[in-house]
Amino acid sequence: MAVVGIPTRSRPWVLACAVFVAGAVAQRLYWIAGGRWGYTACDRTDLVDPTGGCGADQVVALPFWSGWGAVGVGVALAVVLACTVRFPGSGATAGGWAAATLLLVVAFPLHLVFEIPAALAGRPSDWRDFGARLVLVAGGILFVGLANASGPPRRPAAVGYRPVPRWTRRWAYVAVVLPMVGWAVPHALWVLGVPLGISERELNDIERNLSTSTGVAITLVPPLAGLLVLGLVQRWGQQFPRWVPGLHGRQVPRRLAVIPAGVVALTLVTYGVLSIAVLVGDLLAGDTRWSDVWDGWAVTATLLVFLGWGVSLAVTTTGYALATSANASMTGLSGSELP
Repeated sequence: MAVVGIPTRSRPWVLACAVFVAGAVAQRLYWIAGGRWGYTACDRTDLVDPTGGCGADQVVALPFWSGWGAVGVGVALAVVLACTVRFPGSGATAGGWAAATLLLVVAFPLHLVFEIPAALAGRPSDWRDFGARLVLVAGGILFVGLANASGPPRRPAAVGYRPVPRWTRRWAYVAVVLPMVGWAVPHALWVLGVPLGISERELNDIERNLSTSTGVAITLVPPLAGLLVLGLVQRWGQQFPRWVPGLHGRQVPRRLAVIPAGVVALTLVTYGVLSIAVLVGDLLAGDTRWSDVWDGWAVTATLLVFLGWGVSLAVTTTGYALATSANASMTGLSGSELP
């Protein structure tokens, strides 16, 4: 049966988002009723039996945001869907983008970038938490699709390779260098036993709690992931290279590049801003001393690295989107002509 009131291209997204919201609300109601399948009580700062949910079955009273708070968020998402169906237009599109942003920020997929390699290297991990994050990321992507499909029709994207603006390349190089210099170098030194920017006590904690394989995984994954940013300023980010079977020379869908890059940029900026805000709050409250910050300056600098990494990735993604848009194709702008 056709859904009345919205464009045909939006209907699959509405259905998919509705299934996601219904499933999420049903799971929370199940937890409120006493079930604990998929629930975790682990504190990520002090994991105890993470594979078993840290005693999730013994939890009697759910935290607000795991129970009724989450149900309230689900109701709000359902309202966004209803408005998209009943009142399509710019307001509904804005609601879809807001819902997508909320889900992606709450999912905090950056956590997965570090913890999954550690888990694969043998460190016990809270897979229930990982699963929940992946579901939230999927929900955020669905609402991105809904917001994009419910907006005004767009001209076809540019076909062929479109050089990006010069400023995009500069920001892309910043996005590649930051995780290498600001993350990989200090973590590699810590794994090797060099206390760069941290105290001896912190270094001893790392050596005691982090195996070599886990340390190597955590050190290498972020900078390797950062290299993907180069795709936003190179030909292979717009046209599939020769070594890709069956896709050689075909156009890379813009969303395949823009959406993941935008999600990661949003996550990095959010993490950087919130972490810095927490640090400032602790300093003002006296819970953290300035001497502690100076002694662990490398850890504090990492927060700035995340923020700068997110900003540079966001700017690079914007440049890619402008270069591959239909407007760029119609005006004939090239990388040498854009400022």
